[in-house]
Amino acid sequence: MTAQRSAETPAEGPDGPGPQDLPSDDLSRLAELHGVATSYQPSADRTVTASATALTLALAALDVDTSTPAAVVAALAARERELRERLLPPTVVCWSGAESEALAELPPGTRLHIETEQGETRAAADQLPPGVHRLTATAPDGRTAAGHLVVAPPRLPTPTARSYGLLVQLYSLLSRRSWGMGDLGDLAELSAWAGRALGAGFVQVNPLHAAVPGDPTDPSPYRPSSRRFPDPVHLRVEDVPEFAYIEDRERVRALLERAGRLREAVLEKGALIDRDAVWAAKREALELVREVPLGPGRRAAYVDFLAGEGEALEDHATWCALAEVYGSDWQRWPERLRDPRSPETARARRELMDRVDFHCRLAWLTDAQLTAAQRVAREAGMPVGIVHDLAVGVHPGGADAWAQQEYLAAGMSVGAPPDAFNARGQDWGLPPWRPDRLAASGYEPYRRLLRALFRYAGALRIDHVMGLFRLWWVPQGQAPTAGTYVRYDAEAMLAILVLEASRAGAVVIGEDLGTVEPGVRERLRSRGVLGTSVLWFERDWDGDGRPLPPESWRADCLATATTHDLPPTAARLTGEHVELRDGLGLSTRPLEQERAEAAADTGEWLEVLSRLGLLRGTDGGYCASQEEAEIQAVHRFLLRTPARMVGVWLPDGVGDRRPQNLPGTWDQYPNWRLPIADAAGRPVTLEELAASPRVRALVEVLRDGVARRG
Repeated sequence: MTAQRSAETPAEGPDGPGPQDLPSDDLSRLAELHGVATSYQPSADRTVTASATALTLALAALDVDTSTPAAVVAALAARERELRERLLPPTVVCWSGAESEALAELPPGTRLHIETEQGETRAAADQLPPGVHRLTATAPDGRTAAGHLVVAPPRLPTPTARSYGLLVQLYSLLSRRSWGMGDLGDLAELSAWAGRALGAGFVQVNPLHAAVPGDPTDPSPYRPSSRRFPDPVHLRVEDVPEFAYIEDRERVRALLERAGRLREAVLEKGALIDRDAVWAAKREALELVREVPLGPGRRAAYVDFLAGEGEALEDHATWCALAEVYGSDWQRWPERLRDPRSPETARARRELMDRVDFHCRLAWLTDAQLTAAQRVAREAGMPVGIVHDLAVGVHPGGADAWAQQEYLAAGMSVGAPPDAFNARGQDWGLPPWRPDRLAASGYEPYRRLLRALFRYAGALRIDHVMGLFRLWWVPQGQAPTAGTYVRYDAEAMLAILVLEASRAGAVVIGEDLGTVEPGVRERLRSRGVLGTSVLWFERDWDGDGRPLPPESWRADCLATATTHDLPPTAARLTGEHVELRDGLGLSTRPLEQERAEAAADTGEWLEVLSRLGLLRGTDGGYCASQEEAEIQAVHRFLLRTPARMVGVWLPDGVGDRRPQNLPGTWDQYPNWRLPIADAAGRPVTLEELAASPRVRALVEVLRDGVARRG
C-alpha cells in the first residue's frame, strides 16, 4: 500500500496540547536526547505532538531539571556535552559473530580491558563467551569509560518441530484434590495427561507472580507484587514433604475438610473462586508445615536456595513480613521503613526474622513445585513444556516496587495512548522501569528476573512485548492522554532476553497484538522471538480487509482462536459476547448494530471455513453439534497456517461461554475468578476434562493436523 503522508497536528483537547502547552525547541531537543518522545502516531496518517507538561514530567522522573527555561537550556547543554564526550554508552551490545557498533566507533588506539562473567581477562572483544561482562576503555587522549558488555547469540533457535498445546488460567482449573482453585499439582497433572495421552507440546498458563495481599486481594495476575517470585497460593500443600509429618493430625484433618468445602463451593454450589479464603487455609497449613524440622538434605537445599537468591529474596521476604504489620502498600509505612536499605529496615528485619524466614521458605517450596511441574511436562514428552507468562509491570505498592525503587520512574505509570480502539487511552497503574538506571546497572534487575523465570519455564510469553522498545508514561493523577512514550534500548533489552533464554534452552513468545510500531515485529522475528496471532484479528488490513488466507499467516508465531482477554470461541460464534457487553453497559453503539456487525464478522469467517472444506458438520460423525463442528473448523484453519505453535483455549474444549477477563470492567464482572465451565455454566473439573468426549474430539483435530503437517 502507498504510504500516506502524516498530518502534523498540534492537536487540542483530548488529542494533544493546546497552543499554550506546546514544547519549546530546546525542551523538545532535550526530551529527544533522553529518549522521551515528542510526538506519537495514533494512526498511520496522523501525528500528535506531546505537550510541554508531558515532556517536563517525564524528564523530571529521569532527574532532569526543566523547572525554568534557563534550567532547560543548561540541561540541554549538559546532555549534549555528555553524549559528545563519552567514549561508550553504559551498556554495550555485541551479538556473537558480529562487530559491536559502539566498539567500532572508538578512537583508533583505544585500549580495552574486559573482565568476563566467567572470570577471564581479555584485551579484545573478539570471540568472547556469551554473558554480561565488565568493560573498561581507555582512549589515547586519556579519556576512560567503564560499563557492561552484553554478548548474546545472534538469535534464539526456533522450535525444532511444530506443536500444539493447551492454554489455561491455572486458578480456573480445579481438580478433586485442589483447595478451591487450581494449583501446581493440577498443573503437573494436566501436563502429564496432555503430553502422554494427547501428544501436546506445551501448556501455557497465566502469570504465577506473587500477588499483593489485600481485603480482598486484587485477583488480576497482571498487577503483581513481585514478578521475580511466585505466589505460594499456587502450592499443592499435600505435596510438600513435611506435610505428612505434622504432629497435630486433628488440625490437618480439619484443614482438609475446610479445603473440601472451598472446592465444593465452587464446583457444586456455583461460588466464585475465593483466592483469599484459599490462601487463609493454605497459610494455616504451611505454618504447621514450618514446625516440622527439615531433614539434612532438605535443609541443605533450602540453604542453597537462600544463597542463590541472595538479597532479592531477602528483600521480598522482608516486604512480606512488614506488610503483615503495616499493610500491603509500602508507601504508607513509617517513613524510614520505606527505604529497603535504611538502618530502621535492617532492625525491623532482625525483629521479624521468624516471619522473614517463613516467607523465604514459601518462595523455596513454590519454586520447587514449579520446577517439578516443568520436569513432569518434559518427561511426558513435551518438547516445550510449560509456557509461563511475564506481566508487563508490578503494583506500585508491592514488594518489587519497594525493593527496586532506584530502577523505577517515580510519579509515572505505564499505559497506552488514545487510539482507534480506546479514545481515552489507558492507565495500567504500573510504575515503569527507568531506562537510564537499567543501562547503568547492565540491566541487572531485568536479567535476574528473566533468569529466575527461565529456571522452570520451557517458554516465556512476554505480555506487551512492545514494552522492550518503548512504554507510554502517564503522570500520576493525570489522564492517559497527558502521557508520552519513553524509549528503552531495545537492542540491549533483546540481547539480555536472547542471552538468558538461550542459556535455558527456552522459547520466547511476544504478545504483539494491537497497535505495534513499524519495524518492531521484524526486529523481534530476526532475534527468534515468536509473535502472537489470533484468528479473529488476522485480516488483510492493507488490502480488502477480508480474512487472511491461512497460507499468508506468519510462521514465527503462536496461533490461537482466542485469549484470556477475549470471548471464548463458542461465545463469539453465537454472539453471546455482544449480549454480555451490552448488559454491562460497555457497548458504545445500539445493541442491534453491535449484533449485526458481530454476526457479519462471524459469518465471513464461517464462509471461509466452509469454502476450505474445514466445516464438516455433524452428519459425518465428527462431532455432536453444529457448535462443536464450527469450533473444530476454526482449529483446522489454524493448522492450515504455517504457525510453529498452535494453541487451544482449554475452556473451548467444553463450550465455555464466559471470558476469564472482560477489559473495561472492575466489579461489574467476576474477572479472574471463574472456574472452567461447560456451555450451561456448570464447573468442569480436571478429571471431567480428561474424560470429556468433546475435549477428546477437539484435541484429535489438533493432534492429527500437527502430525500431518509436521
